[in-house]
Amino acid sequence: MSKSAVVLSEELWQIGHGEYHPLRPERLQRVYELMTAYGAFDGHNSRLVAPRPATTDELLLFHSKEYVDAVHSLSSGESAYAASQYNFGPGDNPVFEGMYEIADLKVGAALRATQLVTSGEVDVAFSPAGGMHHARANYASGFCIFNDAAVLIHSMLAQGFRVAYVDIDVHHGDGVQEAFYDTDRVLTISVHESGRFIFPGTGFVRETGRGVGQGFAVNLPLAPYTDDEVYVWAFEQVVPPLLRWFEPDVVVSQLGIDTHFLDPLGHLALTTQGYSQVVRILRDCVPRWVALGGGGYEVSVMPRAWTLAYGIMSDQEFPDELPASYAAEYGQGTLRDHNQPNVEATTKAITRRHASKAIAELREKLPALRQ
Repeated sequence: MSKSAVVLSEELWQIGHGEYHPLRPERLQRVYELMTAYGAFDGHNSRLVAPRPATTDELLLFHSKEYVDAVHSLSSGESAYAASQYNFGPGDNPVFEGMYEIADLKVGAALRATQLVTSGEVDVAFSPAGGMHHARANYASGFCIFNDAAVLIHSMLAQGFRVAYVDIDVHHGDGVQEAFYDTDRVLTISVHESGRFIFPGTGFVRETGRGVGQGFAVNLPLAPYTDDEVYVWAFEQVVPPLLRWFEPDVVVSQLGIDTHFLDPLGHLALTTQGYSQVVRILRDCVPRWVALGGGGYEVSVMPRAWTLAYGIMSDQEFPDELPASYAAEYGQGTLRDHNQPNVEATTKAITRRHASKAIAELREKLPALRQ
């Protein structure tokens, strides 16, 4: 049985973007409460671990000193830096008191998960507060202030690890791709809704890396209303073969669940069952695994999906009926979806053709997929 851990504590949901922002802190609280209600940390091989803040030097593994200083200053209410210069302002990336501390703690949580895995203490560690994959070295983007995935991958590279990054958020993992676009030491794979239809407008098949990194950035863009069947089929065509070819020491995954058919910010049509199939495929491919959270903005879905994901990571099977303590607070229901999205046959055929075309283009560009 695998040894596993979740890195999470109440400090991670005390401060946030605000009650009406999609990335509101309640998301993480409900994940914690549902996992705890199921007794997910009660076994000998499963642990709940508290996060720790990241150091400034750790943030500087990816982010510029000017940007780190600016976030710290803006978080404290100072006016030494212009917020707009770093893409802060009304909308996606508001300035709020304590944003430095909470963004730093999210990076620290991901680094704690990384240390647990690289030290051999556990086989897989999950940091649900992580997955802030849009942030750049010197500016915020898409709700993301510091890019925990980029920081932790740099930390592993410094230790000599070979790292693969797999991103299943509905949005392209653009910040992580850019961070490693010119290296062959990191394979980045992003499976997402096409940038033709959704933020950030990138992640096309033609984006395959630069210089020695050519062929080490992989994007599988999917059409709106792609459902479980098409998504899982497309994922299997691309991700496992590339991981076998690359032979990473550690896999880092971003497990956004904004691919769900109820999510308000995406247009894909996955259920928790399809999502779980993808997580199970990942589990069967990875040697050591650092899992991060990410998107997921329907609060009735995200805690269930990430609890199911952790059950797969930790070899636990949770009952379908939600625990009484959780149901009393948030309503009766089931862990797994029992409703399906209504995707018409003609739409499904279009999504399969779109996925097939993308896979064919990838095979033309990537010899590893033709082996």
